[in-house]
Amino acid sequence: MWKRLMQEDAQGMTEYILIIALIAVACVVALKLFGGSINKLITVSTRRIQDQVSD
Repeated sequence: MWKRLMQEDAQGMTEYILIIALIAVACVVALKLFGGSINKLITVSTRRIQDQVSD
């Protein structure tokens, strides 16, 4: 019985690792796809804030 319980725990842990790996891959892909757009958006926003502060 103990052995079966340990196998179920290992299976659950493996599933969590696979889910986390899938999320990490999705994040990397999203950053590759939208990284340039996000960078431009942050740059433009920063410039506008600096212009408002300096006025």
